[in-house]
Amino acid sequence: MFDISVFDHLSDKKILVVGDVMLDRYWQGDSQRISPEAPVPVVKINELEDRIGGAANVARNIAHLDGQVTLMGLIGEDDNARLLETMLEKEHVRSALITQKDKPTITKLRVISRQQQVVRLDFEEDFSLQHAEQLKCAFNEQVSHFDFIIFSDYNKGSLQCISEMIRIAKDAGKIVLVDPKSSDLSIYRGADVITPNLKEFIAAGGQTGSEDIIYESAKQLMSASGIASILLTRSEQGMSVLTPSSKHDMPTRVLEVADVTGAGDTVIGTLALMMAAGTPLDDAAQIANLAAGVVVAKLGAETVSPAELYQIANRVFFESKQNRQQQDTDEILRHIELAKLAGEKIVFTNGCFDILHAGHVKYLEHARALGDRLVLGLNNDDSVKRLKGESRPVNTWAERATVIGGLASVDWVLPFGEINGNKFDDTPFYLIKKIMPDILAKGGDYTVDTIVGADIVQANAGQVAVIEFVDGCSTTRIIEKIQGQEI
Repeated sequence: MFDISVFDHLSDKKILVVGDVMLDRYWQGDSQRISPEAPVPVVKINELEDRIGGAANVARNIAHLDGQVTLMGLIGEDDNARLLETMLEKEHVRSALITQKDKPTITKLRVISRQQQVVRLDFEEDFSLQHAEQLKCAFNEQVSHFDFIIFSDYNKGSLQCISEMIRIAKDAGKIVLVDPKSSDLSIYRGADVITPNLKEFIAAGGQTGSEDIIYESAKQLMSASGIASILLTRSEQGMSVLTPSSKHDMPTRVLEVADVTGAGDTVIGTLALMMAAGTPLDDAAQIANLAAGVVVAKLGAETVSPAELYQIANRVFFESKQNRQQQDTDEILRHIELAKLAGEKIVFTNGCFDILHAGHVKYLEHARALGDRLVLGLNNDDSVKRLKGESRPVNTWAERATVIGGLASVDWVLPFGEINGNKFDDTPFYLIKKIMPDILAKGGDYTVDTIVGADIVQANAGQVAVIEFVDGCSTTRIIEKIQGQEI
């Protein structure tokens, strides 16, 4: 099972991104007529936007996920280079770029109208082998300072020495990931993971007649090229993690595609960061797949934040009630904190819930409707016994938690009723203090001033809600009926 604590360790490792660095320019405006000079739309520009692209966008994606990242590549000695350096600093990407006086900074200009790309203009000259060798020498001096290396190859000449650079990185004990452009995968020999799209996979000799054919041809490519694994991005078919011993398919997670620009950068950046944080390849690829689904729903080469990524990962990995019940208190509290960071409104309520009945179900549905997530504090067995008598609870805490945790309205169940100081505390006060919910809900005849924890929730700008119980529904009445004391 995926470990949610990975989100606490995204900045633990240092990542170096090496490759073709670009400046992406976006000119946006409205288009309401066709030019009289040619059958093309006339776009009246009203907005100019500059973004870092290529390998720089990979680094930007990592930085936006709170990773420690340095960028190494080639730029010109021009205004676009100076703009790139300034933007990298603002994006919290450490720059180790190398200036070339005889080449321009690679720049791509996109004209956008009504959220559609009208035309793209490229300003570039390929870098020479001499330039690439300068990058290799600088890389050799820097590689020891990093844990993971990403090579972002856009076939612009910066990575003509990539075979030697990978060998240098592996000799230094580094994990290497490559976003490839060459059809000759042997130049990436030694890489731990490469991330081709389907077109690049086919160009390299991959076959796609069936799932079995894809896997068999991938194994042949990995064996012939000396590559440990492939993360194959397959557009609307999702992604596949291919290793010599396994194939793991992941469906696409995109609700609506606005722009696929930079999606591959997001995939390899997220994959590397998740692996650096200790996530196994299959799970890291799942998270990268989710991240790609977020960014392609945005216009332009966008990124995903830790809060956005957590939110969607939480839905995909943690919807199983059984899994949630197996988590310990510290892990659930971590989930709750990350849900808050994702902007979700947390509701808290509590009770014994010994025998679940219709009144409980309706009450919990009402409480859940007050926010985005419902946390239920459930009295432990000793606490119920102290409150209800020696014959209670009828069901153990584990049994009660399993039943009530199975309700769609309940997101997490936590115990309370342990000893605090020198006495038992049968109130959820300390649990509320740990969670600090946005809304504290309580049922019955309570008033706000008599609800435990109301004061600290309100002092933290939270709300307190009193929910009426359903008449005629109670655990005591059910027990009496079972015992034959009521007909």
